[in-house]
Amino acid sequence: MTKQRYTLQRGIFVNVMLLILILIFAVISMNSGKMNLSPLEVLSVLMGNGTDKHNLIVFDFRLPRIVLSILVGLGMGAAGVVMQSLLRNDMASPGTLGISSGSGLFVLLFVVFIASTGKSSFIALPLLAFAGGLLAAGLIFILSYRRGRDISPIGLILTGVALGSGYGALTNFLTIKLDDSQMNFMLHWLAGSLWGADWRYISILAPWVLILFGYIFYKARMLNTLHLGNQTAQGLGLAVKRQFLLLSIAAVALSSGSVAVGGSFFFVGLIAPHIARKLVGPDHKLLVPAAGLTGSFVVVLADAITRMVSLGGDVPTGIVITVISMPYFLYLLAKAN
Repeated sequence: MTKQRYTLQRGIFVNVMLLILILIFAVISMNSGKMNLSPLEVLSVLMGNGTDKHNLIVFDFRLPRIVLSILVGLGMGAAGVVMQSLLRNDMASPGTLGISSGSGLFVLLFVVFIASTGKSSFIALPLLAFAGGLLAAGLIFILSYRRGRDISPIGLILTGVALGSGYGALTNFLTIKLDDSQMNFMLHWLAGSLWGADWRYISILAPWVLILFGYIFYKARMLNTLHLGNQTAQGLGLAVKRQFLLLSIAAVALSSGSVAVGGSFFFVGLIAPHIARKLVGPDHKLLVPAAGLTGSFVVVLADAITRMVSLGGDVPTGIVITVISMPYFLYLLAKAN
C-alpha cells in the first residue's frame, strides 16, 4: 500500500514539475528572439497594456508558436504511448510504423494538387494528413492480419517499414512536380519547422488534440489491461479487438493532426514515452499525461533553443529535437543490448 501511494505521489509530482518546466521555457522563449522583450514588457502585453509593436510580436508571432509547440508535443507523446502499449514494443511509434510516411505523402499531395490551385482552406491539410495516416495504418493492419491468429507486433512494424519505403518512393516521384516555393515548404515540413504557428490552425488543432488526448487518458485503465497481452485482457472480459481498433484510430488521428500543422515531429512520439516511463512507471493513468507533457517540454525547449542560440539561420525545431534527444535514444539502445 505504501509503495502504491508513493508511486501515485511521485507520478503527480513529476507531472506537475513537467508542467512548470513547460511554463518556464515558454516564458523564456517569449522573451527571446531577434527582437528581445523584457519579462516586464511581456507581462505588460499579457495584461493588455502593451504597445502595438509589442502586441504584434507576442500575440502574432511568439505566443502562437509556443501554443503550437505544446499541442504538437502533447499529441505526439500520447500517440507514442498508445502505439507502444498496444504493440508491446518500445520501438513502436508513428514513425517506425510508417504512419509518418503516409501523412507526409498526403501533405505532399495537398501541396501539389490542392494548394497550387489557390482554392485550399486552412482545415484541408490537417484532414488530409489524418486521412493519409489512417490509410497507412489501415493497410498495415490489413497486410499483417492472419485469420485465427493474434496480430504480431513485429509483423506490424516490419509491414510499416516496407510500406513506408513505398510511400517514400511515391513522395520522391511527386517532388519532381514541385516548384521552388513548394519544395521549400516540404523541406521545412519534413524538418519540423512548426510552420502552422497561426491562430487559425491552432483553433482547429487545439480541440482535435485535447479531445483525443482526453479520450486516451479516459482509456488509461484499458491500456493497462491491453499491455498485459491479448489473452489476459480477454480473460478479464475486455473486448480486445474493439478497444485495440478505437485506440489505434485515436493515436493515428492524434499524431497525424499534430504533424500536419507542426511538421514531421515523429521522433517525439518515440522518445517521449521512454522518458516518461522512466519518470512515472508503467501505469497509464500517470504515463499518458507524463508522456504528453514530456513531448510538449521537448518541443518547447527545442524551440526556445532556436530562439536563444544563433545557429547560423532559421533552423527548424525538429532538427534541434533530434540533436538533443539522440544521446538519450542511443543510451536506451546501448542499455537494451
